[in-house]
Amino acid sequence: MKALILAAGRGSRMEEMTDDAPKCLVRLQGKPLLEWQLAALKAAGIEDIGIVTGYRRELLSSYGLQEFHNPRWAETNMVTSLECAQEWLTSEPCIVSYSDIFYEPAAVKLLVESTATMAITYDPNWLSLWTARFGDPLLDAETFRIKESNTLVEIGRKPRSVQDIQGQYMGLLKFTPQSWIEIQNIRAELNPAQRDRMHCTGTLQAMVERGNVPVQALRYEGKWGEVDTQSDLAVFQRTLIGSI
Repeated sequence: MKALILAAGRGSRMEEMTDDAPKCLVRLQGKPLLEWQLAALKAAGIEDIGIVTGYRRELLSSYGLQEFHNPRWAETNMVTSLECAQEWLTSEPCIVSYSDIFYEPAAVKLLVESTATMAITYDPNWLSLWTARFGDPLLDAETFRIKESNTLVEIGRKPRSVQDIQGQYMGLLKFTPQSWIEIQNIRAELNPAQRDRMHCTGTLQAMVERGNVPVQALRYEGKWGEVDTQSDLAVFQRTLIGSI
């Protein structure tokens, strides 16, 4: 199984920390976020790892990863970047990781072991983490609802209360060629501007609504985090104890 890391964007919410380097090179406890991801993927048995680049791509060449470049990174969203690696996505199952997160190998193994056509990991204990990051967890949280069968039924909308949230999507998921074809079918129904704006949670919600490919939600209770801002980085610098 292969893995792809989506690292095309600049990460402007990190402000001056990404003036000269992509967000995946921001250091958490002395180590670039990208190296946290690589360590977890390799510990889970994945050696064939690619990266979708954009902003300051030259700074990522030393990692020796298979590169898929998005020359339109500044004007497109995540799914367009993902499409740059279509060669891999159409050939075999592929783990996909955002480049601004960290997680344990156990999260990757959940995806590797899943037999679902499409699978994502989620954190059921999200509330304490979001409270630490935002104070009011509803400032940034999105809806996340699943059936008893652990199949996703809603994601990515504005919640009215914490009761609308059974967990939070982590930015770590698995595509199979069949699920990637479904996403291509969704994109084919949109105009070019709409395709460029497509992000992952909106795409997952579109898959749910079409109902052709169920999305399995895998419960993960280990260490993880999303570093979207400098305040996020400060939270994890304080709270992340030891290596993962």
